[in-house]
Order: sequence, then structure tokens, then C-alpha cells
Amino acid sequence: MKKDINLAVDDSIRAISFLKQDRSISFIENSAKMIANAFKNGKKIVIAGNGGSLCDAIHFAEEFTGYFRKKRKALPAIALADPGLLTCVSNDEGFEFVFSRALEAYLNEDDIFVSLTTSGNSKNLLNAIKVAKQKNARTITFLGKTGGFTKDLSDLEILVEGFSTSDRIQEAHMAMIHIIIEMVEKIMFTPIDLLKKLKNKAMNL
Repeated sequence: MKKDINLAVDDSIRAISFLKQDRSISFIENSAKMIANAFKNGKKIVIAGNGGSLCDAIHFAEEFTGYFRKKRKALPAIALADPGLLTCVSNDEGFEFVFSRALEAYLNEDDIFVSLTTSGNSKNLLNAIKVAKQKNARTITFLGKTGGFTKDLSDLEILVEGFSTSDRIQEAHMAMIHIIIEMVEKIMFTPIDLLKKLKNKAMNL
């Protein structure tokens, strides 16, 4: 069993190492800037996923509405996890419409819709992205495997390739989520004088 555990640990490290790629760094940076800008302009983010990705969506949202690393004002983030809504729409119209129906109610222009999917083939997320675009909202998508039919549909997206199972993809997604939240807090709540010092320091390197 120790051999299997070591192999699993190595695989997990490989998933996290994906974050060091230039495309991952760019995605994290651009997502943090987009989300921080939305919050600064009185907008919100709405997050959705299925199964383990729904759990990640809930975690993503509560780090903004609650606390992450420091005390600061609550930030408007909603995870689409209401069992009443999900079962109502599933029963009356179909599971593929549970998120798009919610976005009809919650999403406004220039809000951000974030979708989490390890396959990219979730019809309910595809329909939700379509509604988000119809509402002129911004879109961010976390993908895995081949990207599926939701690939190339969002304003920003990251595709975690090279893993056949969802667990490793979700580990990479969650690490990126935590870093995005950390960067949003730095953008929004770092004192302006410190930001100037950091910028000057970077220019002098």
C-alpha cells in the first residue's frame, strides 16, 4: 500500500505543479483582476458545478462572503446550491436547466459567472454559459480532460490536461481558486502606499 500511496502523492504533486505553467499564472492573474474589478463596481460572482465541483463552488463563494486570510468586508458571491431550486427545476424542466434558470434570476450585466467542470461536458453548465452571455455577464471556466463542448466558450478559461480522473483535476482547480482569492484580497485591500512601493520595487528589478 505504501507504494500506491507514494504514487498517488506524486500524481497529486504533478497536478499542483500544473499551476506553475505560464498559462496557469496568466489565468489566475486575469481571473483575480476580473473578479476584483467586478466587486469594486458593485457586481457579484455566481458559481456553479456538479458533484465535487459543486462542493468547490460552495467553498469558492464562502471564502468571499465569509473570510479568507484577513478580516475585511463581505464580498458578493453566490454558489448555485439551493436544493429547492435544483430539484424544482430538475423535476419541472430537466436537470440540464438547473443553473441557467438560476442565472435568469440572479445574474445581471457585468456580473461574473464561474463554472467548474472536470469534463467540460455538463449540459447544465453549457446552458448556463449561454444565458450568461445573453445577459452580457463575464464568464470564467475551470476545465479538465479535453475541455469537452464548453471549451473556448468563456472569456477566461483554464484546461487542466493530463489527468483521466476528476479528483486530480479538482485538486488543481482548488489550488487555483485559493490563489485567486488571495490575489483578489491583495488587489482590493492592500493599502495604496504599499502597492506603490511594490510597483516601484518591481520596476527597479
